[in-house]
Amino acid sequence: MLFRKFGNTELLVSEIGFGAWAIGGGAMIGNVSIGWGDVDDKVSKQAIHAALDSGINFFDTADIYGLGHSEKILGETIGKMKDVIIASKVGNVARNNEFTVDYSKEYIVSACEASLRRLKRNEIDYYQLHTARLNHLENGECITAMMQLQKQGKIRYWGLSLNTFDPFPEAEFLIDNNLGNGFQLVLNILNQKALPLLMLAKEKRLGIIARMPLQFGLLTGKFDPSSTFPENDHRHKRLTPEVITTTNKALAPVWQLCHKYNITKTQLALSYVLGYAEVSTIIPGIRTPQHVAQNTSGLIQLDQGDIKMIEELGATDFIPVMELIKQQG
Repeated sequence: MLFRKFGNTELLVSEIGFGAWAIGGGAMIGNVSIGWGDVDDKVSKQAIHAALDSGINFFDTADIYGLGHSEKILGETIGKMKDVIIASKVGNVARNNEFTVDYSKEYIVSACEASLRRLKRNEIDYYQLHTARLNHLENGECITAMMQLQKQGKIRYWGLSLNTFDPFPEAEFLIDNNLGNGFQLVLNILNQKALPLLMLAKEKRLGIIARMPLQFGLLTGKFDPSSTFPENDHRHKRLTPEVITTTNKALAPVWQLCHKYNITKTQLALSYVLGYAEVSTIIPGIRTPQHVAQNTSGLIQLDQGDIKMIEELGATDFIPVMELIKQQG
């Protein structure tokens, strides 16, 4: 495993991190799925240990994942390991059986305390506002809360997890005001919306976590129009037959590179994101030891010409694909 420095912090993070959303299980808020279907906690813990064995030292979770269950599993498994870096997020809330957000200072401070208890830690290495929008940042309470928690030693560093489809307003606010230590953003073969932010982040010495490198599994190549998902898996409504068919067709030119490099589609998708030196770590979702093996082996450096070809598709053929995906929520 190779490691990269996380912006201007003291954190040295594994290039491949552990996306811990899925180990939260098939949580529901009302009739809305916020998880990835049922999980076996024993297998989740085996996956965490397999990740450690592979050299992964960065684990990304959130208090909303499994309504706290993801944090709890991480706490039971690696909470006491001082050489492991844990990132979590705050702001997305289940309240009165509905999904909402809360970026008030009072809530963030209390939520951080709850996360620390579940994670069995005295401090969180990297704490993120979970897709806070510009109005929340301009209000200022959430920023005050993060600074207070950092001053109190409850968190080491903090940042913002950016919006999937429009990451710029919030990123520019933090950059212009010299706030935080990094961003989490979506970056993958299909969704290249955040590419312009990479150079800005580098100039400001901000760490970058690239999430959704496999776009909910669409970039593994394992889905076809007959693929189905249980109701407690958020992909039940998002990955429709139309989405899968349209995506598979658009990706055909990219998959030709798998033959050139003799790698899997998953390895190609992850290698593409790692090709950007500004990215500190990428966090594919992991919930089994098999996922660890698939996401940490066979990664290569793509030729610049091939990266350019993917970027050109991102600016043309993939735009309507992402519009279709956006429509599903």
